[in-house]
Amino acid sequence: MNDNISILGGGSWGCALASMLSKEGKDVTLWVRSHSQYEEIAKRRTNSKYLPGVSIPDSLKVTDDLEEAVKNCDIITIAIPTNNIRELLTDLKPIVKENQILVNLAKGIEENTDLRISEICNQILPDNRYCVISGPSHAEEVVKNIPTAVVCASVDNKVAEYVQDIFTTSSFRIYTNQDLIGVELGGALKNIIALGAGISDGVGFGDNTKAALMTRGLYEMAKLGAAMGANPDTFSGLAGVGDLIVTCTSMHSRNRKAGILIGQGYSLEDATNKVGMVVEGVKTTKAAYHLSNKLNIEMPITNEIYSILYLGADVKSSSARLMGRDMKYEIDILEFYKD
Repeated sequence: MNDNISILGGGSWGCALASMLSKEGKDVTLWVRSHSQYEEIAKRRTNSKYLPGVSIPDSLKVTDDLEEAVKNCDIITIAIPTNNIRELLTDLKPIVKENQILVNLAKGIEENTDLRISEICNQILPDNRYCVISGPSHAEEVVKNIPTAVVCASVDNKVAEYVQDIFTTSSFRIYTNQDLIGVELGGALKNIIALGAGISDGVGFGDNTKAALMTRGLYEMAKLGAAMGANPDTFSGLAGVGDLIVTCTSMHSRNRKAGILIGQGYSLEDATNKVGMVVEGVKTTKAAYHLSNKLNIEMPITNEIYSILYLGADVKSSSARLMGRDMKYEIDILEFYKD
């Protein structure tokens, strides 16, 4: 293999990773759907909407032709919102080769189907090997070579190790993990809790509240993960608690930003419009709510965030319901092993 990398998606994360790898001397092509964005990157070497103030290296190739982007690459990296992935994979199907590895960067669960991204890929491109990169990795920091550690997961450890070798740099460290389900769910579910942390900040609650939301939210994430076949220990790693910390505490986080606005009284629509980019946690909240009901997993924080987002529940009433729940043990190990 020549280790040619195609990154599909010109948002902040896709562009940041493409820029970082290109600066490291990798052969990288960035595909963007918008012709105007293509022209900006190609001619001015900027991406003003998604990475303002960042200079994109001249060595990074850019195209708005999907076939051109993937025809000679070894690794196809998916860096678009979760609910656009099915359409993209369908477009790729006639042109992708079986030996090309799929690397997913998105963190979500598909709306209406409640499928993880690996499951969508398996439906459309079942012959291509797949892995996911997840963990605490704000694009705004990665593109500046600020030290970052993430995890790469695949059911085929050789694939994870290959991607680990190709994508690791002096400032971007990758660990491997064979718990694909847990890593995918960790990246998706933490966005729900980040919305809750933002709502808590927006309504004026304090650090105690946020710490409780994060800790009990992590417990909910691990419970649902275990019920879906994940290793609960994965949620103690980079794709779980690591990503949860950064997403709940940083103003780089779209989910936290949207939550703050909702806590301040903005509608869901107005809050997401003001953020200006896709807030993955919104649709993932709906998917997790459906999955928890289907699997009979108690997720009170997720339920209340769902009620706030989709049923118009009052934030302080939701808080009162959470605080007024029946007394219980902090951790019930049996909850991880429901029949």
